[in-house]
Amino acid sequence: MSVSHGRKKYRGYLTWTDDMDQALLDVLVEHHNNGDHTANGWKAHVYTAAVRNVREKCNVDITKDHVMSRCKTFDKHCNVLGRILTHDGFEWDQDRNKLVIHNEDAWSRYIEKNKAAACYQHKVIKNWDAISLIFSRDHAATSEDVSAGAENGQEVAMKVAKDVRDRTPSSPSTSGPSSQYRPEAPMLTQSNKQGRVKRFRTKDALFCMSGDIKNSFQISMKSNETQEEPKSACPKEIFAALQAIPNLARDDLLRAYCILTNSDRKFECLMALPMGMRKDWLLMEIGKK
Repeated sequence: MSVSHGRKKYRGYLTWTDDMDQALLDVLVEHHNNGDHTANGWKAHVYTAAVRNVREKCNVDITKDHVMSRCKTFDKHCNVLGRILTHDGFEWDQDRNKLVIHNEDAWSRYIEKNKAAACYQHKVIKNWDAISLIFSRDHAATSEDVSAGAENGQEVAMKVAKDVRDRTPSSPSTSGPSSQYRPEAPMLTQSNKQGRVKRFRTKDALFCMSGDIKNSFQISMKSNETQEEPKSACPKEIFAALQAIPNLARDDLLRAYCILTNSDRKFECLMALPMGMRKDWLLMEIGKK
């Protein structure tokens, strides 16, 4: 670090303060709402504006690389916490700026399959409303969700295989005293030759078993396929709907935005209400009434 004209200048590692974060996020929120945050990242002029605002308000000489690095940190927080908050038993405490865990057993199961989430149990993250507004996105199925579908398919296939084995006559065995002897079908006489049934051989059993397992596996996979869901409301649509509500404070708007982007159902409930009732309903949702 060096000092130039009374301003702290950082060339390498930079420790971000709360004031620096606030100055950065103020710019990012503004440009996010202006549509300057694309699928490929921020437009070039956003970085220029962010660097300038942090320099002017915090008297720190930072660079575009510092801003990009901090954005990666925010994105990681939003990605991990966003997934956590979609599960029952967890919520965000706006006053203490940390995660609240209502179900310890559910948390233990969750971090067992999502190791990276463990450190967020006591982590304090300020400006969560702004971070979730800027970096939130639809979260795909987690490894827990995917493995659950695969396990269902395996369970069905194993059950079918067991049923086939139980139905298949086995050959007598003399390998040990615990072997059970299943008597063969009685000798066929001349009178029942017309109804003669071919003995079910081992290779026939295996062939039948493989066919049943294949069919059951296909059925299981179809049942686990993601059904086409109704199109979700996009963040811009949700933000526009909140801006249309009269006298809704900025902080309340951001809290409501965080809730509605994680729940299509709640956004549908909001839009079903008359305009005069929407503010009161939102304040109830964010815990102010």
